[in-house]
Amino acid sequence: MKSWLIHIVVNAVAIIAVGTLFQAVHIDGIGGALLAAFILSILNAIVRPILVVLTLPITLLSLGLFLFVINAITLALTDFFLGSTFEIDGFGMAILAAIIISLINLILNSLIKDMKK
Repeated sequence: MKSWLIHIVVNAVAIIAVGTLFQAVHIDGIGGALLAAFILSILNAIVRPILVVLTLPITLLSLGLFLFVINAITLALTDFFLGSTFEIDGFGMAILAAIIISLINLILNSLIKDMKK
């Protein structure tokens, strides 16, 4: 449970970072980022595995790059569920945001893992 909360906070930090980097991503404060991270984690637990299985052939053909499209779909679904609290202008921006969020998550999670040692 504790690691899940840490993961939500890390996602919220990544979402805030993307929101400050790009004007095409709109977030209503820290609470909106935490809510978006919470919804995104639920979608990543439920919807993402289904999408990965359904798109496995194209993911293999693209050598895994299609996973960024799947991440963008979950971001777009988060945008859909949260309405004006979290908005992404366009699917191309969702792909770019998914890439940046993945990189920030990678860096922050490795820093947290190093701090636990």
